[in-house]
Formats: sequence, C-alpha cells, structure tokens
Amino acid sequence: MELIGENVNVMVTKIGTAMKERDAKTIQDLAVAEAEAGMDYLDINLGPARKGGAELMEWMVKTIQEVVDLPLYLDTTNVEAIEAGLRVYKNKRGKAVINSIMARPERMEAELPLAKKYDAGFVALLWGPEGMPRDEAERGVLATELMNKAAEYGIPNEDVWIDPIVTPVTSQQDQVKSMIEFMKMFRDLQEMAPGLKSTCGLSNVSNGAPKDLRPILNQTYLLILEKYGMASAIVDAFDEDLKTFARGERQDITNVVRGVVSGEEPDSGSLPKEQVDYVKTAKILLGHSLYSDSWLQL
Repeated sequence: MELIGENVNVMVTKIGTAMKERDAKTIQDLAVAEAEAGMDYLDINLGPARKGGAELMEWMVKTIQEVVDLPLYLDTTNVEAIEAGLRVYKNKRGKAVINSIMARPERMEAELPLAKKYDAGFVALLWGPEGMPRDEAERGVLATELMNKAAEYGIPNEDVWIDPIVTPVTSQQDQVKSMIEFMKMFRDLQEMAPGLKSTCGLSNVSNGAPKDLRPILNQTYLLILEKYGMASAIVDAFDEDLKTFARGERQDITNVVRGVVSGEEPDSGSLPKEQVDYVKTAKILLGHSLYSDSWLQL
C-alpha cells in the first residue's frame, strides 16, 4: 500500500505557526523526516486557507520541493490555492494530486479543468450535493459520477483516486462499516474504469478515541481496507507499527484480522494477547460489536 504523510498540516500548532511565519526550516525538516520515514507522497494540508491561500500554497510547494522529491497532495478547499500550487509544482517523481474534488457540480466544474490543464491526479471525494452519502450504494453513485466527469475532461483513470470518506468509529460506526461495504464493490468500479485507484484519510477512523488506542484502530482498519483493494492511505508518517503492516511484515496480525473479516471466529484462548486485541478491534470496525473506549478490556 502506498502511504501519504499527513503531518504537514495547518491544524498542528507548530506547523500552522511555521506556515504563518514562513518558517522554511521547520517545514523542510518535517518534510525530510516524512520522506526518510518511507512515505510515497506528502500531503500539504492548508485547510480552507481563505486569506492568502494562493501565495501560501505556492510558497509551501516551492519550500518543500527544495528538499524533497516526493510527489505532493495539495490539500485545501481554496481553488485559487490549488492552482497556485500546481503552477509551480515540478514533477520529479510523480504528478501532483489535488486533494480533493467533491462530487458536487460547482467543485467538479472548477477543479477538473485544473487537473487536466496541469496534468495532475485528483482525489475523488464521495461527498455529494446532500453531503455525506448514507450508505455504500450512494457512494457507488457518487463514484460513478466523478469517474464519468473525469472521463469527459480526458483525465486518465490512473489519475483518479476514489476516497469513500473515513469517519470516526467513536460516533459513526455505521459509516465505518458502510465504507468497508463500498470497498467490497470497488473491483466492479475498476472493471468499468481500469487503472482507477483509491485512497482515504485513515487516521479519521480513530478521531475521538483515547490517544493510546488510536494506533490499533488505524492499523486494523488499514488491514481491513487493504484486503478489499485500498491502494493508498493518508497516515501518520511516524507510526512505525502501521508502516510495518503496510509493508506486509506482520502476517500473524494480518491473518487473524482478515480471518475475522472472512467470518472466522478465532479461538481467543489460544491466541497471544496482542492478536486478541486486534481481533476485538476488527469486530468493532466491522460493526460486530458496539464501540466503547473499553473495548479491549471486554
């Protein structure tokens, strides 16, 4: 699975301050650290960036590309900022990716031409005119709409990254399961559009959970989604265990999680505690058990 580092984010106090003060060293040190941590892409998250967003994105892209050759996700709802970043972006090891374009007419009409003009990829966010899709069927409809619109603009399937939207298991457990159901359908979409890819903001699944429990939720969800073809994920670049799973190096954990996904009921009495914890977490994410902060103690 390809990994996109999420750490250059305006919501992180130190990074937000560095952006505001144009502190190049802090930004560059983090970008280099993410690259050295093994990321395949870096996400530059400016948030809404309503004031001065275009100038900031241009500065961010130039600043990071001075020290890192990785391709970049340009992450903001400010269309002018997206174009400013694309205008100065240098394709060293891959295309820039617009993160993201919603399945809303005004967003597609404003941003798909930019993807075509600058030969960029884009994240097709399954957020429609009525907001969050209610279930996997609505996700499928929105995905098809975005795929068709991309084709109208002549954007290759390989440059489209479907994002079904990860939601917190702490508050939207039904949506967490719905996204998994959508991913079960994803190969059907790939048959319609060969080369189509997928991505997600993985860490969203653990928002609201106790800090010490967030990693196991993220890691387990990664293993579940990867089973159904998730090609990439926006992640914490410094979660060493998660990177181990993404590289396929913990088959013991992978096997028990995917066993639960396949409907098996592991004998918890014969498993090490670590594996039991991942089994319990998989059941939470699959909707077999109700979420509570004490799920590992139950």
